[in-house]
Amino acid sequence: MQCLILAGGLGKRLRPITQTIPKTLVEVAGMPFAHHQLSWLARQGVRNVVYSLGYLGEMVRDFVGDGSRWGLSVSYADEGMELKGTAGAIRLALDKGLLDSGFLVLYGDSFLPIDILPVWIASDEGQKPLMTVFRNDDEWDKSNVRYVDGIVELYEKGRIDAGQVGMRHIDYGMSVLTRSVIDEFVSPGKVMDLAAVFYRLSIDGRLLGFEISKRFYEVGSHDGLADLEAYLSHPQSDLEGQRDRCR
Repeated sequence: MQCLILAGGLGKRLRPITQTIPKTLVEVAGMPFAHHQLSWLARQGVRNVVYSLGYLGEMVRDFVGDGSRWGLSVSYADEGMELKGTAGAIRLALDKGLLDSGFLVLYGDSFLPIDILPVWIASDEGQKPLMTVFRNDDEWDKSNVRYVDGIVELYEKGRIDAGQVGMRHIDYGMSVLTRSVIDEFVSPGKVMDLAAVFYRLSIDGRLLGFEISKRFYEVGSHDGLADLEAYLSHPQSDLEGQRDRCR
């Protein structure tokens, strides 16, 4: 399994911490967050990681290096300060020849206490696009997924009538994409968000879904950072059963 980590964002919600350090290197439980994320990926059987970098990307390179300390092989696609959006960043990695035919996509501030292998198998081992989803019911943030029997029938952010059109879930933070999908929807050099790609796949009936019941953790906000610190200090506590109040 290969995993592309989107770690190029500015981290505005985590200011002032991220004025001098990228989100993925913010300290959690005594170590930069990237250490926890890469350790988790390695334990899950991932062996190849591609970092999509932008803001303060050189600091990520300096810390992660070739990934060997985690038993990983790590390569980089760096946007510099001309950020191209999440889909544009993946297209850059594709154009650099870094991506397998199918690959996992993970945000550089997400920590997901789940088993990855079942997700990978559900995507036909990387051959079909897939989104992990979490039952939300607008409780923590606006639901953006209509999920039925293993299919994302509609993915669209910001719909006022989300409940009326059957949106009960929210994207969980890990997906599977293919080179062919990126090549189809994202032109070289185009600024584009992944949300647009997932929307097109959903209305075309081509986006599988995999429902997750556990909450996720993240370091994209101050509350999220505090929650993850508590979870990593007591990973078997009842915190694991709580939902994410930050998303």
